[in-house]
Amino acid sequence: MFFLGWLIYGIVLADYLAANGNHCAMRPMEEFVWWAMIVSNITGGILFAVIINWSNTSGAMAGVKIGATVGLLFGISIDTSFYSMSDMFSGISHMLVDVIAYTVMSAIGAGIVAWVMGMVKK
Repeated sequence: MFFLGWLIYGIVLADYLAANGNHCAMRPMEEFVWWAMIVSNITGGILFAVIINWSNTSGAMAGVKIGATVGLLFGISIDTSFYSMSDMFSGISHMLVDVIAYTVMSAIGAGIVAWVMGMVKK
């Protein structure tokens, strides 16, 4: 999840986010609280592992479906909450880009989690 976040938000969307984000709410990279980011990403991976385990899912594509569904719903929930109560997003399109990015990140991450869990079960 950490690598996917760096790739999607830090590389692919970096210019878009720099041009459209409210930087008042953002820490400069030099001031990131890395332990908290690591805990966040590990917790997200564990969340997908728990959901995949509870659903008796096997295979990467089943994990991708779960990740996309959970990522989309969670992304919409959190981002509309932020949009309603803050000026973190410059507009609805900025919010939608974040929802899509989080959905893609979740789908890929959960697909990898399901694939690894399937290999371990064998």
